[in-house]
Amino acid sequence: MQAEPEEPLERIPADFMRDPYELLRKYRDKGPVHEVIFAHGAKAWLVTRYDEIRALVNDPRVSKDGRRMNELFARHSGVPFEEDETASVGFDDELSANLINTDPPRHTRLRSLVSKAFTRQRMEKLRPRVEEVVDGLLDAFTGRSEVDLMSEFAVRLPITILSDLFGMPEDELNDFRLWSLKLVGAGHDPAEVTDASNKVNDYADELIDSKRANPGDDLVSALVQVTDGDDRLTRAELRAMIFVLVVAGHITTIYSIGNATANLLTHPGELAKLRADLSLMPVAVDELLRYDGSAAVATFMFTKAEIPVGDTVIPADQILALSWHSANRDDRRFPDGDRLDLNRRPVGSMAFGHGIHYCIGTPLAKLQIEIALTKLITRYPNLRLAVEPDQLPWISSSLLRGLEALPVLVS
Repeated sequence: MQAEPEEPLERIPADFMRDPYELLRKYRDKGPVHEVIFAHGAKAWLVTRYDEIRALVNDPRVSKDGRRMNELFARHSGVPFEEDETASVGFDDELSANLINTDPPRHTRLRSLVSKAFTRQRMEKLRPRVEEVVDGLLDAFTGRSEVDLMSEFAVRLPITILSDLFGMPEDELNDFRLWSLKLVGAGHDPAEVTDASNKVNDYADELIDSKRANPGDDLVSALVQVTDGDDRLTRAELRAMIFVLVVAGHITTIYSIGNATANLLTHPGELAKLRADLSLMPVAVDELLRYDGSAAVATFMFTKAEIPVGDTVIPADQILALSWHSANRDDRRFPDGDRLDLNRRPVGSMAFGHGIHYCIGTPLAKLQIEIALTKLITRYPNLRLAVEPDQLPWISSSLLRGLEALPVLVS
């Protein structure tokens, strides 16, 4: 029997991402799924346990069809509309139906095509450039006592690398990413979202035409040219692909570098362990991302049919909020999950998602994080927070956890 809530739904606080783990543990202890209202006003079913999240990711009754995004967010957020109108929150339908927000067989086709351009070899070729950029950013700290590691390091590294990877000038890439962020954040005015969608599409069209006319050794040129027999990405698919790869390729890496650094500085024993044996770095990054990753909740998902989860039946056409954060702290999967242990090998971590939508950019993200942390902690052995941990400012978001600033002392 489907449980009907007898009390008003609990609202997730606006500052939830400042310290989400205590509340997630309370939810996890109560059960695997809870209907809640997020701070931006949308109702969703928050799923908090590892096994149930893993099952739902692979359940054919769960969809990621982005063409339903406008409708479902509008309907579950109380956006007013007439019965004969199409509910909308302003997100361009073609952009929303990107690689992340599609189901098989379309997702299978898109991923196959982009994988031909987004190769591990192409990513690994960036290693010398990543090292060069990191060294240059750290050189700029010389002679200073305090820096903001977010604005002066964590943000600038992936933006520079993406500029190289996509063959886009940094100033244009920065404009593009700022428009894009209005499409992945929550609570923006629909008119503002529509304007950002139009700007993303217009710029992407110009970039596609430029790369077709003058292809280079960059990812956009490769995406424009990639084929599988007679199949190739359409213009609309290219726009959506550029959009999602730019967003996914920088924002989570920025916050991952910041979160990882902050957690090393607040766990001096683990930091000392890592400094004593830098060969631990790849495993340490896996554990740091499990412990406090940037991707907090899976991107847009909804039920296509009723799905029992524990003792609750989630109806059809409901938004799902699968909490990667909660899954990664679930003691049933990771014993003593609230403890950071750089010797842990967190096999099955959902820091980069799970299943067919596992992040295609994982190799590039981990390459940047590993190099950034290695050089940072070796170049600046006295690195420490410039403020108390509880004074660190966190972004307000429903999907991401990341720092707005990370003031540190480097000398």
